[in-house]
Amino acid sequence: MNDKTENPSDGLKTRDHTDRPVRADAQRNINALLQSAMTVFAASGVDAPVREIAEKAGVGVGTVYRHFPQRSDLIEAVFRQEVDACADAAAELSTQYEPGEALARWMQRYVDFIAAKRGLAAALHSGNPAYETLPAYFDKRLNPALRTLLETAAAAGEVRADVEPDDLLRAVASLSAAGHKGNPMQARQMVALLVDGLRYRATL
Repeated sequence: MNDKTENPSDGLKTRDHTDRPVRADAQRNINALLQSAMTVFAASGVDAPVREIAEKAGVGVGTVYRHFPQRSDLIEAVFRQEVDACADAAAELSTQYEPGEALARWMQRYVDFIAAKRGLAAALHSGNPAYETLPAYFDKRLNPALRTLLETAAAAGEVRADVEPDDLLRAVASLSAAGHKGNPMQARQMVALLVDGLRYRATL
């Protein structure tokens, strides 16, 4: 990880991605590190000191390196966790709300995801081969989640049926990019209007 006193190439090996059982205490440390890293990256960027991430997570710097030998390992893990949380929210909302409301709430959850991802943007768009698989992972997890919400809401007559998930994901991303520098609620308001547009002529 690229702190002034830390060289990411000095004695750091690529993390082993094979599935191995993780002890409960180790998993707690990993979860704490991912949450801490997301917060620190959002505030200070992806080049924030490792020590800051470790202190916020309540662990030592060595624990960070043990689980994430390279900074790219940590950034990738944070991104995947955020994607998974956003995708999983679709099923959770579907059990709690009517189809149209579940879709509307998930769209706002996706706005939150985009805001969180903004802290990772410098790394994700750096051209680093370590992140090459992330766009496909994004599509694999979020596209089906949104498609299910859309199809369920359309079948219930609550939204129009001629909308593709890809188009909607791009539209929300564009609205969020346009609104994030001003009122922090602007993106939410614009996405709410977009959802209202999905409801227009839904039964025709």
